[in-house]
Amino acid sequence: MSTTPTLGNWLSIFALGLIWGGTFMVVSIALQGYGPLTVACARTTLGAVALLTLMATLRRPMPSRAALPFIAIIGVLNTALPFALLSWGQQFVPSAFAGISMAALPLFVLPLAHFFTDEALSLRRGLGVIIGFSGALILIGPGVLQLGTGMEPLGQLACLGATICYASASIMTRRCPPVDPITLAAMTLVVGSVLLVPSMLAVEGVPGWTDTRTGLAILFLGFVPTALAALLRVMVIRSAGSVFMTLVNYQVPLWSVFFGWAILDEALPLTFFAALALILCGVSVSQWRRPIRIFGTRA
Repeated sequence: MSTTPTLGNWLSIFALGLIWGGTFMVVSIALQGYGPLTVACARTTLGAVALLTLMATLRRPMPSRAALPFIAIIGVLNTALPFALLSWGQQFVPSAFAGISMAALPLFVLPLAHFFTDEALSLRRGLGVIIGFSGALILIGPGVLQLGTGMEPLGQLACLGATICYASASIMTRRCPPVDPITLAAMTLVVGSVLLVPSMLAVEGVPGWTDTRTGLAILFLGFVPTALAALLRVMVIRSAGSVFMTLVNYQVPLWSVFFGWAILDEALPLTFFAALALILCGVSVSQWRRPIRIFGTRA
């Protein structure tokens, strides 16, 4: 049964947009001192340790046996695979592009949710997604995915592949049997860590502390956009649905472009403001009834 998002859900969505929008900038900094698998593994493992500690402190229950297959799949699709793809892809594309690619997530979530959850695809939602995604396309520009120009197209494909992983993970999270949110977030990160640790050791070896800037970036990635954001994400999806969760992906491109420009001196395209208007318009069209319901007023 679908649920009406609360004010807390909306605040969580805003916080996730800000956190994840800045994550791509922090990943770019971490990649200056570490390999992509090390970055992905470190953030997953640190996040897992943080949430396991919180889970033990609060004495949260272990998941049921019926939930274990879902947790394993979510761990692959929401941590191990997308973290590795994004870290590898960001070696060849600006951090802003990695964030922009997340705007494509609703295009994958909406049809999947229509067939595999109770969240039907309406004409209004579909129109809102198309409008919002057109804004992201303006940000990407006309040269996206031009094969045959070095490693950049492969980096772009890796970022878009991560988006597909996140979309599939959202549907699996919605369908997962009841599990405590902290437990679910912790266990999925454990799955990701179990997969990424041997991969990192085999390809890049045992990491060491390189310098303060990249080391602090690694720590930030593990505790904020991984541990904290994973917890917020699970709570939002379980209470408000996977389609509502896609609202965060309209914010991520905007924050990623801003942080890339402000911190990494990446070019801020002149089309940014036109794209901003389209993305916000898409959010309004697809979700316009929900803010009204939060404050108890009927449309």
